[in-house]
Amino acid sequence: MSHSWHQELLNEDQAARIEEWLTEPQLVADLSWGLTDTKVLQLRSSGRQYILKTAGPSNHHLQREFVAHARFTRPLVERGITAQARFVDESLRLLVLDYLPGYLCDHSSAALDPEIHVQAGRALRLIHEQSSYNDGNYEENFIRKCLSWLGDDHRIDPHLVARASTALHEYRTEPALLVPTHGDWQPRNWIINGDGLHVIDFGRFDFRPASSDLNRLAVQQFKDAPELESAFLEGYGDDPRDSRTWPIISLREAIGTSIWAYQVGDNNFEAQGHQMLSDALELF
Repeated sequence: MSHSWHQELLNEDQAARIEEWLTEPQLVADLSWGLTDTKVLQLRSSGRQYILKTAGPSNHHLQREFVAHARFTRPLVERGITAQARFVDESLRLLVLDYLPGYLCDHSSAALDPEIHVQAGRALRLIHEQSSYNDGNYEENFIRKCLSWLGDDHRIDPHLVARASTALHEYRTEPALLVPTHGDWQPRNWIINGDGLHVIDFGRFDFRPASSDLNRLAVQQFKDAPELESAFLEGYGDDPRDSRTWPIISLREAIGTSIWAYQVGDNNFEAQGHQMLSDALELF
């Protein structure tokens, strides 16, 4: 079969493997963001549609997706909330998922719909409640990582860097309870189909404190709409944030966002990271 269908978005070995899995695949759309080497391709085969994700060997986000879909998405798949992984080839860096129809929640009226946030809270609880363990080194490691990030190239205001460094050095670390987390839980990773919520993109999956998955929402949708926060927590069942760890978790996410966005050239996300950093420092 001719490999022209993939328009050189895949190498020949990858295209050949896709053709083993899917009958006469057709490229419907390239949904990649273009910020990294991650490719997200919408494909059609035998009347069905799929999402293909692939990335280079140094892209750790795809590896996180492999782990998440192998072990931690089942409760969401069973309820139709996230896509079933149909084919995986880690050596060729290929992940084929069912296509989830609908529209992106971000920048739509659904992003401010309390019922969607109730569903988002319920879905997140399904991820978090699958497993947990105490890690005596987690907080020390991420404090060290944050300080290292602040030493990298970035455009954070030096005054904010100084305040953040002080907060990190003064923080008294303790063992942390870690659970499976999505890592980027917010409307840009939610798909709306009718009245239902679907979840995409497990590229930041990892074991972290449960509260870390509320960070994106706290600085965006919850900030000016407390009714959305209440709806989300109703769906989740409780509030995983606590006064000791929430400030430092918020600070970590702010630093990571600011520096990652700068590194990939996402100016809007970088500006959001700087605002997150300013807001996080007000919690200390």
